[in-house]
Amino acid sequence: MKNSQKVSKLAELQNSTMEKQLNTLQEDALESLKKINNLEKLKELEVEYLGRKGKLTEILRGLKDVPAEQKPLAGQLSNKVKTIISDAIEAKKQEIERIDVEKSLNEGFFDTTAPSTSSQIGTIHPVFETLTEVENIFSQMGFTIADGPEIESEYYNFTALNIPDDHPARDMQDTFFVEQTQHPEHGHQVLRTQTSPVQIRAMKEHGAPLRLIAPGRVFRNEATDASHDSTFHQVEGLLIDKDISIAHLKGVLEQFLTRLFDKKVSVRFRPGYFPFVEPGFEVDFSCLICEGKGCRVCKHLGWVEFMGAGMVHPNVLKAGEIDSEKYQGWAFGFGLTRLVMMRYKIPDIRLLTSGDLRFLKQF
Repeated sequence: MKNSQKVSKLAELQNSTMEKQLNTLQEDALESLKKINNLEKLKELEVEYLGRKGKLTEILRGLKDVPAEQKPLAGQLSNKVKTIISDAIEAKKQEIERIDVEKSLNEGFFDTTAPSTSSQIGTIHPVFETLTEVENIFSQMGFTIADGPEIESEYYNFTALNIPDDHPARDMQDTFFVEQTQHPEHGHQVLRTQTSPVQIRAMKEHGAPLRLIAPGRVFRNEATDASHDSTFHQVEGLLIDKDISIAHLKGVLEQFLTRLFDKKVSVRFRPGYFPFVEPGFEVDFSCLICEGKGCRVCKHLGWVEFMGAGMVHPNVLKAGEIDSEKYQGWAFGFGLTRLVMMRYKIPDIRLLTSGDLRFLKQF
């Protein structure tokens, strides 16, 4: 026998052997699939036959001994076998999943409209619970509730409130500036540092007399600690009418605090400077956490700075298009978040925005 004939016979023998191995592998895999009844076993079978070290890979290692002209046919056959086995495994997977679903449904009736037995009823956040009570108290005293945008222009946030261009509050360490401008006279946009801009908008819209509070979220670019945060809630108050004095403010604040805390709270007034009021002063009340003995929240003074207040500056009335010769009024502003801390004896302001359910479930 010639050498060429010997090579041809050997190639046919090798190709015939691989074909038999592939056909046998396919039959064994399909027969084994019939006995599989769970996904874990199905995965093991897939690895056994089609894995990197599986039976199909072992057979394909013999391709190196097949002549070049025979390799395409052997490759096509191996791909066909792999596809048949893969499709059968996928079909088996879907069948097992369907059976599992049917089994779980047949085990008992499940009413999808029934409420969960493990569901928990939420509670109102202490900030918003206090805000609701603050609004109710002032509403009963004749004040309306006003609201405004959290992104304000420099004009409403500073200029209209008699805050000059060189005031420290306009520096980047206090204010978050937005990279967007309005029309030239209104300047850049900022995240409002107080809810006072609502007062200007209300004066322009409603004129005088006027009696309102403006609660809302405000933002300060400052470091956080037990009593300071970059985001907190504030309440501003404004009363404008004829023959208005600080005595009216004192009476309103005493009535408000007495009703809110349901007890007599000590209050003290200190001179203070605020560009939008003249004269201006600060109102403190005794710390309810330590009862005046001194703690971290009140900085061991026994008193907590509650609000800034004073008679509305004529320039602010002018910005609000109100005649300062005919009307006068007072304004105040206090941190609602700090008030919540006093009311519930919360030692750290950061707990209110932490999202910690262990803390929130106490209310």
